[in-house]
Amino acid sequence: YVLAIDGKDLTDAIDLYEALEGKAGKQVKVKLGPTPDGKGAREVTVVPIGSESGLRRQAWVEDNRRYVEKATNGRAGYVHVPDTAQGGWTNFTRYYYAQADKDGIVVDERFNSGGLITDFLIREMMKEPSAAFAPRHGREMVTPAASIFGPKVMLANQFSGSGGDMFPWLFKKHKVGKVVGKRTWGGLIASFGFGLIDGGRVNSPDWAFFDPATNKWDVEGWGVDPDIEIELDPFLWRQGRDSQLERAVAELNKSLATYKKPTFKRPPYPVKTGVGGRF
Repeated sequence: YVLAIDGKDLTDAIDLYEALEGKAGKQVKVKLGPTPDGKGAREVTVVPIGSESGLRRQAWVEDNRRYVEKATNGRAGYVHVPDTAQGGWTNFTRYYYAQADKDGIVVDERFNSGGLITDFLIREMMKEPSAAFAPRHGREMVTPAASIFGPKVMLANQFSGSGGDMFPWLFKKHKVGKVVGKRTWGGLIASFGFGLIDGGRVNSPDWAFFDPATNKWDVEGWGVDPDIEIELDPFLWRQGRDSQLERAVAELNKSLATYKKPTFKRPPYPVKTGVGGRF
């Protein structure tokens, strides 16, 4: 029980959040107890954050990662890309390479708020085994290292826009895997504004997107269609289930059923005699 904040007792008439107003980033004394009567209470010092949304998103990401791992018997990983700027790159780097031992992966870009172009993330997911090294002791090592060579599925929804449109568009164009979910927002443009002397800013969209392969305007005003369309079922959501994630995992499991991770066996060691020349 939270009994007091900075010496102010909490009652039914005092809202907990009201007592914390203006205290983000500052040291706050909180009185906690095992019972509401204050017996056995103790005081701790905490530094509140301004918003809990980041913690909630992280909890959601970790729940999804654990679900994917369990539903694929440990064969697949999960990464959420919240945007196509620094946050998204950081999250991709942190989660993708840490799960490079997996056979496949679910790339979740739902609610992607955009940013820049993600072609380099696509290139990372398109890597194929190119060479191998045989250490004197231990198993063979394949390069490029820290890569997932197996099947991949992307999740997208109607709240994915701008760079969040481009990401699934490239994913489909380069046939990295299937996109599951809903059609994206449809705002794939670039906008560069001008600063004003009063500190304001004027912006207008001035870079339009077209597909050089077809020489036609694309994505803006429509979005990117998924290969498999599925709603986020609100009734299942109330039960703690994610219908879109479940469908993506089902699709990934189909591919994993026939996928065999590439293995590399070192050739017989040569007998090296003499000096110089090839052996």
